Amino acid sequence: MKFAVLAGAALLAAATQPARAQDAAAGEKIYAQCRVCHQVGETAKNLVGPALNGVIGQKAGTREGYSYSEAMKNSGLTWNESTFAEYIQNPRAKVPGTKMIYAGLKDEKRVADLLAYLKQFDAAGKKAE
Repeated sequence: MKFAVLAGAALLAAATQPARAQDAAAGEKIYAQCRVCHQVGETAKNLVGPALNGVIGQKAGTREGYSYSEAMKNSGLTWNESTFAEYIQNPRAKVPGTKMIYAGLKDEKRVADLLAYLKQFDAAGKKAE
């Protein structure tokens, strides 16, 4: 009986979660607005913002050669899908004092697509095939 109740609750929770299928091609189009400040790929460099190669799994505020705000260096974040999604939706709410002056990407589907695009790049900027 307990199992049936737990299974039912899990199914209900899954059914109420928005679908977040990821589309890397759509994410590349969304990334166009990020390109002003951030680069990805084998020749990526830090610009106004840090290069984003291999960002998922990286500790926030640690990209070599980029001058982070104290807020970001001391945020204690490690970028995963959840922390990145929260941050990109409202950077200044997630990390008060961040240097990032972006209003935020509010649409969850677009956030998921952007993540799919960025996750293709390893730390060296090589794109997964």
